[in-house]
Amino acid sequence: MSKKEVKKVVLAYSGGLDTSTILKWLQDEYNAEVITFTADLGQGEEVEPARTKALACGIKPENIFILDIKEEFVKDYVFPMFRANAIYEGEYLLGTSIARPLIAKKQIEIAHKMGADAVSHGATGKGNDQVRFELGYLGLDSEITVIAPWREWDLNSREKLLAYAKKNGIEIDKKHLDKDGNPAISPYSMDANLLHISYEGLHLENPNNEPEESMWLWTTSPEKAPDQAEYITIGYKNGDPISINGEELSPATLLKKLNDYGNKHGIGRVDIVENRYVGMKARGCYETPGGTIMLKAHRAIESICLDREAAHLKDEMMPKYAKLIYQGYWFSPEREMLQAAIDATQVNVEGTVKLKLYKGSVMVVGRESVNSLYSEAHSTFEEDEVYNQKDAEGFIRLNALRFIIAGQKKRSKK
Repeated sequence: MSKKEVKKVVLAYSGGLDTSTILKWLQDEYNAEVITFTADLGQGEEVEPARTKALACGIKPENIFILDIKEEFVKDYVFPMFRANAIYEGEYLLGTSIARPLIAKKQIEIAHKMGADAVSHGATGKGNDQVRFELGYLGLDSEITVIAPWREWDLNSREKLLAYAKKNGIEIDKKHLDKDGNPAISPYSMDANLLHISYEGLHLENPNNEPEESMWLWTTSPEKAPDQAEYITIGYKNGDPISINGEELSPATLLKKLNDYGNKHGIGRVDIVENRYVGMKARGCYETPGGTIMLKAHRAIESICLDREAAHLKDEMMPKYAKLIYQGYWFSPEREMLQAAIDATQVNVEGTVKLKLYKGSVMVVGRESVNSLYSEAHSTFEEDEVYNQKDAEGFIRLNALRFIIAGQKKRSKK
């Protein structure tokens, strides 16, 4: 479909520099009717100003969609991912990755509702998000036209974007403070939702530069965190957290409360160099306070509820599952297949986990479950009446049988 043939396009719109520029660019280059979609994913800032900005750009009121999807995000995307204990390359808790399929899904739903023939996003041609968005779009509607401005225009730097915005009277909020305390546009490329906030670009592009303390927006520096440890208890049912300190909470409310605990105690900062799907390495910093706590707690409750071989097989599956999410294959048959297997292991994962939070660390200090497979009678170092230690000799010799046979063969050759 050519530019002239696109009639309506649904833009994933935050109201920031990139998407504000894209909105105007779509109007000029495609002469298309633009529909904006702003997702409230719990990013920690008001989303309603996006409506005012869209109206200022000539968008009809009925073409502006601002949706609160925090509960759906946590319940149907974050929680299923945490049932898998998913973590990419040993450290990244996939905060950006897991939000993209939901945004794509909502864009397609709006496109169908409004009769739009195209969707658009603000992801660059160097990153993972273009893949995540577009695999989502095409997985849900193979006929939709996708417009990726960063792969078409020549506005390939922040300076050019700012110049374009100034020329076209596009107002850009200055929420960041520079070194002199004056309002400025953030020097970092950032993404935030209820699970995390990320930082990339400029100072961080040299992987040997330590992040500036002023960069971190969510978490207290561990050095300045409270000197007194704090204990919390998380309740689980079917592998999902359902309560904190005995109080049952909705998924989004629970994650928000865990974020508050993590932020207070300086938990969840990571600084990594990751392998992007498009082939390059990229340095990024992330704050995932509540997610860091949840991962520790979930593994703890699984440790007493899961059978050994089921737990080990699940751990073997996890890197593949995490890679699928990182690379944008949320709606793929293989991710759904793995999810079904993972969810089957979670039926009996329920109980409580007690955690100690202190200066950037999360320590498991207790766990209990009505479905616990832990047997103190079998595990004790004291005298017991349920375990015959002599049985271990036969067990060991049978497992060593192939070594014994191989050793006999070697000796016979000598």
